[in-house]
Amino acid sequence: MAGDIKPGRNGLNRAVALRIAACGILGLGAALLIAALLLMTYTKSKITKIPLDLDATLVSDGTGTAFDPASLSAPKFEVSRNAPVSQQQQISVEAPSNAEVVTLQVGTTLRRTDKQQDNGLLLALVDTVTLDRKTAMAVSSESNPGGAVQKPRTMEDDQPPTNIALPHDGLAYRFPFDTEKKTYPFFDPIAQKAFDANYDGEEDVNGLTTYRFTQNVGYDADGKLVEPVKYASLYDDDEDSQVTAPAGMWGVPGEPEEQITMTRFYAAQRTFWVDPVSGTIVKTKERSNQYYAREALRPEVTFVDYTVTSNEETVESQVAAARDERDRMALWGRILPITFTAIGLVSLIGGAVLGSFSLRAESALIDPGLDEADHGFFDTQGIKVPGAEAKTEKLQLPTSRPRQPPDR
Repeated sequence: MAGDIKPGRNGLNRAVALRIAACGILGLGAALLIAALLLMTYTKSKITKIPLDLDATLVSDGTGTAFDPASLSAPKFEVSRNAPVSQQQQISVEAPSNAEVVTLQVGTTLRRTDKQQDNGLLLALVDTVTLDRKTAMAVSSESNPGGAVQKPRTMEDDQPPTNIALPHDGLAYRFPFDTEKKTYPFFDPIAQKAFDANYDGEEDVNGLTTYRFTQNVGYDADGKLVEPVKYASLYDDDEDSQVTAPAGMWGVPGEPEEQITMTRFYAAQRTFWVDPVSGTIVKTKERSNQYYAREALRPEVTFVDYTVTSNEETVESQVAAARDERDRMALWGRILPITFTAIGLVSLIGGAVLGSFSLRAESALIDPGLDEADHGFFDTQGIKVPGAEAKTEKLQLPTSRPRQPPDR
């Protein structure tokens, strides 16, 4: 009799094991659905932030009209036309940088590539700005005014650089994640204030769909000077924003020895090509004009007037950086949530089916009659034989009479 009970116990144990497995699969499915929900909400908000490991060198090349620094000691200021120029920006991350903000230090230089070393340096600026990592907007605090510029130094100056506080506002060097087709304020460190960057359409850049934005500083949309900005000197005595020199050196009409004071003005036009997903600027084109004049709208002596565009190497590296950001966001914000949701739903359905099967099997093993009451769980063909449940009736067959022997 023990041999008859053992198979039943084994079957019951298997049914219980199936029920436990079903519960585990249901739990896994629920956990995957919860994980998918968290990835689409909480996790995405944590990864759509400016990276803390930014380190890029951006180069733009072009031509321009440029003042020749060597002519400062000549009888007349010399200006070269169609001079080859190159603008370089070195972007790095500095303190304070944390989960909420990132501080970018950007060193920008403009050089004449036809001149050697210092003789070719036209402009140099070291700008520091603290940005909200999500909105890319400049932020300020009591300990950090939101930005600073480095005080100019001579080549012989061996003292540590000193910063001049310069509060920033608006965007700087980046656009926000999920960039919209609208106007954004974009900070200009030379003008020391923000100007509108207006959405101007979509354009393909090396296979990447970008939003194009245009910014005018002192120019109108047609490139006409309308409101140039007085150059903000970084020297204590404003020596580079107002210059007094004889008319002969300026090359303007009048008595050669007449002292004439001119003011330095600034205007610029920029085009940004922006990856709308990550906010990365993948390409720029800039026309910048700095000149001396006695009246703002009447340029007299050009300091530098140039147009540069991001070179191909810079565009390729920025497009690659934007694609990396897109892939990272797609992985955590779309691919994993979809995968977890699909696997979670399959797990829930599979767990429910397995659980139902295990319960029926366990019930049938405990009391076979319950299975019959449940419409024949083990009747896989779905066919019932009525005669199997009725009592068997014995058929009464007529008996044959014995034959009588014939009379003799």
